Amino acid sequence: MSDDQIKDILKNSKTIAMVGISSEKKGEDPKNLKRKPANVVMKYMQDFGYKVIPVNPFAEGEVINGEKVVSSLEKISEPIDIVDVFRPSKETPGFAKEAIKIGSKVLWLQYGIQNEEAEKIAENAKIEYVSNKCIKQE
Repeated sequence: MSDDQIKDILKNSKTIAMVGISSEKKGEDPKNLKRKPANVVMKYMQDFGYKVIPVNPFAEGEVINGEKVVSSLEKISEPIDIVDVFRPSKETPGFAKEAIKIGSKVLWLQYGIQNEEAEKIAENAKIEYVSNKCIKQE
């Protein structure tokens, strides 16, 4: 995927569902949470005016960076432009299928994450597939 294509995606997107956002573990220093990659990226994208919906089945109902956590993509009631995944590569085909179900335009796998099956699922559904790239760096 070219830099121009990525620029277009980011320019034409407003809402990001972030899968794998970290919740606060019991007894954990809240400062640690702010340093977790997904949470850092979430805050950064919010600062640029994106609406970011955190997705974490173990933190449903918690509020992270001012947004209520949902347990799954299917629980999101508004249109999503980008599904941004911070989970192991082997889990991504399932997220690809969910992204299609909710009508997302883009499946974005963060730096270090890629999966051929997820890519095929996205391509077959004609949604854009970005992998092994950090949305914050782009």
